[in-house]
Amino acid sequence: MSWGTDLWDQFENLDKHTQWGIDFLERYAKFVKERLEIEQVYAKQLRSLVKKYCPKRSKEDEPRFTSCLSFYSILNELNDYAGQREVVAEEMGHKVYGELMRYSQDLKAERKHHLQEGRKAQQYLDQCWKHMDNSKKKFERECKEAEKSQMMYERLDNDINATKSEVEKAKSQLYLRQHMAEESKNEYAAQLQNFNGEQWKHFNVAIPQIFKNLQDMDERRTVKLGETYRSFAEVERRVIPIVSKCLEGMVTAAKNVDERKDSAIVVESFKSGFEPPVDFPFEDFSQNIQRTGSDSTIGTPKTEGGKPDPKTAISRTKNKLWLFGKKPKAPTLEDLSHLPPEQRRKKLQQRIDELNKELQKEMDQRDALNKMKDVYEKNPQMGDPGSLQPKISETICNMEKLRSEIHKNESWLAEVEGKHGSRSERRPSADVNHHAPQGRESPEGSYTDDHSQEHRSPPQPDPHEFDDEFDDDDPLPAIGHCKALYSFDGTNEGTLVMNENEVLYVIEEDKGDGWTRVRKQNGVEGYVPTSYVEITLEKNSKGAVTYI
Repeated sequence: MSWGTDLWDQFENLDKHTQWGIDFLERYAKFVKERLEIEQVYAKQLRSLVKKYCPKRSKEDEPRFTSCLSFYSILNELNDYAGQREVVAEEMGHKVYGELMRYSQDLKAERKHHLQEGRKAQQYLDQCWKHMDNSKKKFERECKEAEKSQMMYERLDNDINATKSEVEKAKSQLYLRQHMAEESKNEYAAQLQNFNGEQWKHFNVAIPQIFKNLQDMDERRTVKLGETYRSFAEVERRVIPIVSKCLEGMVTAAKNVDERKDSAIVVESFKSGFEPPVDFPFEDFSQNIQRTGSDSTIGTPKTEGGKPDPKTAISRTKNKLWLFGKKPKAPTLEDLSHLPPEQRRKKLQQRIDELNKELQKEMDQRDALNKMKDVYEKNPQMGDPGSLQPKISETICNMEKLRSEIHKNESWLAEVEGKHGSRSERRPSADVNHHAPQGRESPEGSYTDDHSQEHRSPPQPDPHEFDDEFDDDDPLPAIGHCKALYSFDGTNEGTLVMNENEVLYVIEEDKGDGWTRVRKQNGVEGYVPTSYVEITLEKNSKGAVTYI
């Protein structure tokens, strides 16, 4: 079916229909816009919901229960799901709504062009009809005038009273009118022929072509609507695999919930390490009351000597009595001794791990500064090596403090774990060998350039050998002297306090542990970090060595 042949006379109706088609397309575009806005709001609300139930937490507050971890996994999957809803909204806006609005503008322009051509063709046909109609009316007037002239001529010709001049005049007038009527006839015939030709062209060529163009335009509009309907569905279909993965992730998170593991975490989190309280003994206060014979059958538990053991009673009263009551609040102490043993062990281990990480950072920084210093020494134009010395000193002091903290916390950890003996082999504490100089167990550790010696404590000699050494009244001979590069507080037992630029005697070299044994001018001996002094040995030694 063709609009040009079947609807040749329905120009106005086709005008209305094509306008309705464009209005319908824009209505569908508005529907898509509202649909994508719903997706945008939905995605935004989902993200807000996820953010609300996923607040920022510190590492200590990180959930470890499988039920919590699964819930947060579900929230992550829901956040990804919200992202897919945003993708749907974006794709709808770009591939459906935007495309429809651009196509609508093109349709409006094309429709306007075709209708203008149709109106121009109709106007031209109307103009041709007017010319034909005017020529027709003129031909009719001229014929009537010619008839009148003929009647006048016949009347005068038959009138015997009419003069010859009057007859000749009427005859001339008749010839004139007949000539004009003939010209009008010819003009009318030409205009009629022209109009018929233009009318045939109008209804058989121009209008069919214009209506065909309108028909093609309307059919393309219908096809475009079908394509956008399909695109509307395809946008949803493309995200289905990812949405399915999100849902599968939620199902997997649900399967990962383990009630036994959560129960074990509760035990691990709150286990105090205390032993359950033992039974309280019966304290018989009726020992001195005389009993009758019948009362003698009623016995009471007795201890040796007829009196309860006060030590047992006292020691048992020291057991925790707040098992099911309100636990008394204890002040927070540096060694965490206010915590139950198991919790204290975990906190101390966590603190040691963090301190080791900080120590490693300081070591890396020291190594980097030393490398930079070496570069400056080899290439003075690049920088002054002395400008790095304060920073190196500060880094070494920070390492000293961190090692002290690590040693202190490890001592507390050993106390909690009840492994003083095994830990003293690795890092002896001040309580094990009280005869040994405690500086050799200094928490500051080593300051040698060898990275393998970073955490090594001062040397721990054999206890009996060390006792003999200190029992000897004769002091060790000096094998050289040293100059303090930095001040050292010597807060630990066995270490020696020294001030910057102070000169000391060297009585025992560094044995690879980072500590040198020295003696002051007043005869006080102790250990100082090797990296804190510039050592000059006697001539039989290798010479002066500076440890930085």
